[in-house]
Amino acid sequence: MTINQTALDVLIQAIGSRVHAPGDYPMPIPGLGFYRREQPAQPVVCMVEPCIVLVAQGEKQLWVGGEGYPYDTSRFLVTSLDIPANSEVIAASLEQPCLGLTFKLDLRILAELIAQSELPPTRERAVLKGVGIGTVTDGMLASFARLVALLDEPEAIPVLAPLIQREIHYRLLKSDQAGRLRQICSVDGQGYRIARAIDWLKLNYTAALRVEELAARVQMSAATFHHHFRQLTAMSPLQYQKWLRLNEARRLMLNEHHDVSSAAFKVGYESPSQFSREYGRLFGVPPKRDIAALRGKAGVTDRASN
Repeated sequence: MTINQTALDVLIQAIGSRVHAPGDYPMPIPGLGFYRREQPAQPVVCMVEPCIVLVAQGEKQLWVGGEGYPYDTSRFLVTSLDIPANSEVIAASLEQPCLGLTFKLDLRILAELIAQSELPPTRERAVLKGVGIGTVTDGMLASFARLVALLDEPEAIPVLAPLIQREIHYRLLKSDQAGRLRQICSVDGQGYRIARAIDWLKLNYTAALRVEELAARVQMSAATFHHHFRQLTAMSPLQYQKWLRLNEARRLMLNEHHDVSSAAFKVGYESPSQFSREYGRLFGVPPKRDIAALRGKAGVTDRASN
């Protein structure tokens, strides 16, 4: 299948003209963000919320549970849950930076479209993973090109953006990733219940986790809950909670200047030594060294941009 190069060129121009340094940037259109990378990079820890990620130029890969999901101008990444992952840049250079966009999914809109539209029912019965790679279509690219074009017409954003955003959700429900999205929107489905459990974990990650109680909260048996949680996220519930705690601690140390012990206690750890061990396993280095390196990188970036 040939890609709509005209629509791709619109995206490349829109992103390249607004994003001049490597990084991730929110746009004035709700849920839309642009990104730029100028060199290949090893996987870095990230949390990917329910969204679609398009590449207008270059190539990236998301790692979830040891499995790689490569995507480029012909393949899009979609996540239906908040997924802890590692993001890798495969192809990028100063001359041809990796440019793309992220678009946050609105599960309410998806549910409305499923209910209102005469879309054929999905035949998928197995619980799918919370992340997948889909085929980019001309209709999808054209709708994204029209959405980003509104950045040049800011007064039209409140009126026209919701219409185009709704169309993008419709295009996704017509794509080869429809089943993955439908299972999260089906109130009586396992995916929807796991999504509710994740919402609870994000709000209560500092509390002691009793898997049986969380399973009961979303009306599942402990065994079924554990199985489907791992199927969707590539993690156990306890591993997911640990990931949330460690990343919040990293933010506290980096942005709010907490020391290691206070950050550990703040996110629910009782032992700073256990916290440091688990931090090192996730990020590859002990907390103090990691934060010092991150601050050093930020300093270099600040000096380069001045």
